[in-house]
Formats: sequence, structure tokens, C-alpha cells
Amino acid sequence: MLLQQIATSIAAAGEAQHEELAPLWAEPWVFGAAIFAILLVMMFVTLSYSNLGNRHSVTEEHADPHRQHPNKHDHGQGH
Repeated sequence: MLLQQIATSIAAAGEAQHEELAPLWAEPWVFGAAIFAILLVMMFVTLSYSNLGNRHSVTEEHADPHRQHPNKHDHGQGH
């Protein structure tokens, strides 16, 4: 039964090659160029946020003993 279904699907795939492709509203390279341009814009937006960590000076995180999940790397300062 399974082999018959496989054979039928292979035969159908062979016949499906005669179908005409749907028409495109632009040349194929236009789609590639548009996608590339969109990705470039997204990359530049991402890169524009790369300096947000440098806006303020670095401050030490205080050890809060009341935190629900305190980090274990405060070297005993939270006691």
C-alpha cells in the first residue's frame, strides 16, 4: 500500500513539470535586490544602537540581599 502511494506521488510529480509558472510582476533580480536593500537597512539600524552602552559611565552594581535570586559573585559584600 505504501509503495503504491509512493509510486503514485512520483508519477504525479513527473506530470507536474508541465505546469506553467505563475507570472511575476518584476524580474527575478529585482526581488533579490529589494530583499538585499531591506536587510542592509535593518543592519544599519542595528548598528546604530551599538553605542548605547557607552552613553553613561559604568557604575558598580550594589549587592542587594533582598533580591530573589542574588548573584553568587559579590564576594561576600551582600552579607
